[in-house]
Amino acid sequence: MPSILMVCGNGCGSSLVCQMAVEAVLKELGVQARVDHSDMLSASSKSADILIAGVNFKPHFDKFPSFPNKIYLNSLISKQEIRSKLQPILEENDWM
Repeated sequence: MPSILMVCGNGCGSSLVCQMAVEAVLKELGVQARVDHSDMLSASSKSADILIAGVNFKPHFDKFPSFPNKIYLNSLISKQEIRSKLQPILEENDWM
């Protein structure tokens, strides 16, 4: 079961809405995962199989090895974008 961490600046607004969108996509795909959300500073000390954040956080998280799979979204609420970027990672790692 993969762990997925959504990250935004404060950890309570955008990342929570993104988490709900990710959970909906996972349900559609029939995949179970441990899903959580966090602010950017706290996320730096965490680890997860998949990190999901806005493209604005790419320079910050690209250097963190504690997130082997990183997804950067243009829209944190777009289920279509989430699915198109998440599904290949799930398939490559035999999580679905």
